[in-house]
Amino acid sequence: MKKLLFIFLFIPISFFYCQTKLETDVDIAFQNAKKGIYWALSNIPEKKTKLENDLIVEDKLFASVKLDKEINGIKIVSVGFNNSNEVTIKIFKSYDSLVKEGYLKNLKKADKNFLEEN
Repeated sequence: MKKLLFIFLFIPISFFYCQTKLETDVDIAFQNAKKGIYWALSNIPEKKTKLENDLIVEDKLFASVKLDKEINGIKIVSVGFNNSNEVTIKIFKSYDSLVKEGYLKNLKKADKNFLEEN
């Protein structure tokens, strides 16, 4: 009877711990992916149409970031890592919203045409 009682008490507690651990690991991977997005937004290249970079801290890969300039905007894909978990975030931003949010300086008409062509 004691063994049965122990099993019924121990199993729910172990499931709760595993679920909490998984949720924490995924949250950390999500935070790392967000850091990659912020890094890409603050490092938008003027002339290049593509940018790829890995964010590494203390010999650990935190995020892998890809930025592509599209017509009328940019696309950023950031993959955040934590242990064996990975979370991918994809965002699309128009050039107008990038200017409004302060990531790009006011674009002249000639600059807009250059960005749309490349």
